[in-house]
Amino acid sequence: MTRLEGPRFVLILYVLLVAISGLAGFLTATFVSGLRSPKFLFLIPFPPTQLGFAAYGTLTVALVLGVPLLLVVYVSRYVDDAAAQN
Repeated sequence: MTRLEGPRFVLILYVLLVAISGLAGFLTATFVSGLRSPKFLFLIPFPPTQLGFAAYGTLTVALVLGVPLLLVVYVSRYVDDAAAQN
C-alpha cells in the first residue's frame, strides 16, 4: 500500500477537484437550457456547449486553486524562516 505523503496528497486532491469542476460544467450544460456563453477571466468567451462549460469550469478552478497553491510551494521552498535560524 502506498502512503499518501503531503505533496502527493495535495496534487491528487487538486487534480480531483479540477476534474470534478469540469464534470460539473459538462452536467450543467447538459441539464440546463438557455445558457449564455461563459467568459474565462471576463475576456475569453467559451461556446455555451457541454465541452465549452466543461473547459470553462476546469480552467477556472485550475487557476483559482493553482495560483495560491504555487505561491504556497514557492514560499515553503524559497523563503527563509527567520525563527528557524535563531
